[in-house]
Amino acid sequence: MKTYLLITIFATGFMLTACGQTNTTKKTTKQAMNTPNNNDTTKVEKTEEEWRKILTPEQYEVLREKGTERPYSGKLYKVNDQGTYTCAACGNELFTSDMKFDAHCGWPSFDKEIVGGKVKTQVDKSHGMIRTEIMCARCDSHLGHLFDDGPTETGMRYCVNSLSLNFIKKE
Repeated sequence: MKTYLLITIFATGFMLTACGQTNTTKKTTKQAMNTPNNNDTTKVEKTEEEWRKILTPEQYEVLREKGTERPYSGKLYKVNDQGTYTCAACGNELFTSDMKFDAHCGWPSFDKEIVGGKVKTQVDKSHGMIRTEIMCARCDSHLGHLFDDGPTETGMRYCVNSLSLNFIKKE
């Protein structure tokens, strides 16, 4: 009975966070690549040591270790400017501002991705749940999760960590 109660308490607490969270703290992120070629589809392969050198510790936790930043803490959550969202690890163009909407979940949300297979998915069975993980197709970095509860005509919600993204404002 005690085991059942502990499992129930853990599962309920975890599910209340929509996409999950860890103790990642908000810090200034650095640009992973100075001048990425955003249209390059060449697979990016680096050792974990190389990723550690180009990503902040917070980015590394999210992008490479599949962590989640705290809800409402990300630098891109409230950005409403026109532009393009790219992978913070490799510069791959993933989403545009016209795909973004406020899902009131605490993370940037998009209803679709840029066409061309820039985002890939896989089943995520972590934390006692079954979800769809989204990753950059170019460098395999963790972005967030995909849900089928979006309010737009696509019905999809790409729930993405701000730490996984860079924003390029349209001139």
